[in-house]
Amino acid sequence: MNQAVRPIRVAASACPHDCPSTCALEVDVLDERTIGRVRGAPDNDYTAGVICAKVARYAERVHHPDRLTHPLRRTGAKGKGAFERISWDTALDIVAERFLEAEARHGAEAVWPYYYAGTMGLVMRDGIHRLRHAKKYSGFHSTICVNAAYTGFAAGTGRIAGPDPREMAKSDLVVIWGTNPVNTQVNVMTHAVRARKERGARIVAVDVYMNGTMEQADLPVLVKPGTDGALACAVMHCLFRDGRADWDYLEKYTDAPRELEAHLRNRGPDWASAITGCPAETIEEFARLVGATKRAYFRLGYGFSRSRNGPVNMHAASCIPAVTGAWLHEGGGAFHNNADIYHWNKTLIEGQDVRDPAVRMLDQSRIGAILAGDSEALRGGPPVAAMLIQNTNPVSVCPDQEAVKRGFAREDLFVCVHEQFMTETAKMADVVLPATTFLEHDDVYQAGGSQYILLGPKTIEPLAECRNNHEVICALARRVGASHPGFGMTPRELIDWTLRKSGWGTLARLEREKWIDCQPDFATAHYVDGFNYPGGKFRFKPDWPRVPFRSAYPSGPADRMPQLPDHWTIIEEADAEHPFRLATSPARGFLNSTFNETPTSQAREVRPTVLMHPGDARAAGLADGDAVRIGNRRGAVRLHLKLFDGVRPGVLIAESIWPNEAYPDGQGINTITGADSIAPFGGAAFHDNKVWIRMDGPAG
Repeated sequence: MNQAVRPIRVAASACPHDCPSTCALEVDVLDERTIGRVRGAPDNDYTAGVICAKVARYAERVHHPDRLTHPLRRTGAKGKGAFERISWDTALDIVAERFLEAEARHGAEAVWPYYYAGTMGLVMRDGIHRLRHAKKYSGFHSTICVNAAYTGFAAGTGRIAGPDPREMAKSDLVVIWGTNPVNTQVNVMTHAVRARKERGARIVAVDVYMNGTMEQADLPVLVKPGTDGALACAVMHCLFRDGRADWDYLEKYTDAPRELEAHLRNRGPDWASAITGCPAETIEEFARLVGATKRAYFRLGYGFSRSRNGPVNMHAASCIPAVTGAWLHEGGGAFHNNADIYHWNKTLIEGQDVRDPAVRMLDQSRIGAILAGDSEALRGGPPVAAMLIQNTNPVSVCPDQEAVKRGFAREDLFVCVHEQFMTETAKMADVVLPATTFLEHDDVYQAGGSQYILLGPKTIEPLAECRNNHEVICALARRVGASHPGFGMTPRELIDWTLRKSGWGTLARLEREKWIDCQPDFATAHYVDGFNYPGGKFRFKPDWPRVPFRSAYPSGPADRMPQLPDHWTIIEEADAEHPFRLATSPARGFLNSTFNETPTSQAREVRPTVLMHPGDARAAGLADGDAVRIGNRRGAVRLHLKLFDGVRPGVLIAESIWPNEAYPDGQGINTITGADSIAPFGGAAFHDNKVWIRMDGPAG
């Protein structure tokens, strides 16, 4: 936006998007309907005035000419984008009528409210559960993002929490593993680089390609996808071998240190090098740095969630600071997320008091199989006949995309999508409702990557006829006969009640202070008095089916998970037919499928590409810029080749998520990702794909 217009005020807010940082924002308000610049709040000591470029230019998104402005009813074939304008009352009446029809025909479980993290606000994201629980509609087993990583971290600690994220700046060694914060959570780099500047700290990055974070590291450790467990085992092997294990700490705080030491004797750098593709000398150097540095802070990311052996890999990496005793030092230990520090009471937001545990839970990531009528995926229950979708774009972001598309194409499936833009999923809907952005409604947020509760107040008026998620849920509840006190409350009333009942004060306090620092004390955050298991021991030997997790619905081959840290060979290994392994890593200009409608992001990312090692390209007779196809048994995708020597041979990287329509035949990158469940509690292995690659004709 043109900042020649002087703002009438600067509003405090919080970034709503699916990023752990949850940045504190300052927003220039130009008038009651218009924003200008967006900046990081300098007085928030985690955001520290720094935000990503995507959010800094948020005016480009709020005031985008393609935003939806009024309700629509489909008039043509599904997916063709033919709609007519209708009133809100007509739209809501249609949705309610179809939900009641589905319930009468098949039972309440035939309706499946479906959502995810397009907004991370507690009211607007989670309020859909109140409708679900009040009506006993099918449950939603959230699996697409955190399950594998959360489970792997909690396998050792018993809790999703760790050292104060700001302690990275007080560390002497920051290990950034399984995340590319230059692309996905820039504040990690703020604090890591501060440690380097002020303390001379070293930065180690572990990833599957030489991305922006790896380029800034003192020691980049480049591995093949899904081999992190082998790397972690070799590092611990060296620590035991070289006398760098803290045996006083191990005997007091861990469950099976002698057994672990014996287990790792034949899992050294040469063994790991053959698996990871990383030179043994690099592994030795990594281990030397860890062993020589007590203040070593392991910042473990969500990349672990994208592999079939992700929980085992995350657990293995989190074991390293337990071997060295780094947990006892400020600037030491392991951190993934602070999810368990907030002790929320979300009874009114989610309708937890009317939840029936007997209602089936359907796996978010297996939406293709569910809509296809797969009995196992449906858990033996009725077909899904009607859906309400908020905050997500499953036709683009879900795995096994062709199955998802076939499911949404069913003529007997009614779909209502509440969205800001005409996404791929909205095009498949029968009714489309226009949604507000985060600056057009009130909400409250919790940070995962830091320790703040933040207020996101309504800053400007909604565009045209846009309504927020809470308004839509409450209006539908009245029409389908759902009853709960939360339906009669405003978002501000829900926020105030939730804060009070959760022990976080009042809305008035949060408005005054803008955010609440919820960081536990040092002893709690560093598990000085013991880890969160009976006996207080960090578990090198997790009981995988009983690892504490918020939605512990068994999935995948949990009976085959290794007892101790290891390289679990359950990944999609390359074979003769599929000689490459593909990871669909996050592009810097996009956030899942958000921002891929903005011109600046599109210009930065240019077009869908696949990164390939030059040696592999020569062997395959391919050149930079070639139009290629990559595929497997799930399907094929057409895109352009980009030569890149920052990957191991045999590895391909397709930074994503581009809209499906950006590909020549509309087949998006998730055409070739799999929806089989990750043990023990579900997940989607987006970075774990065996594929072939072939010439597709002259470059376009």
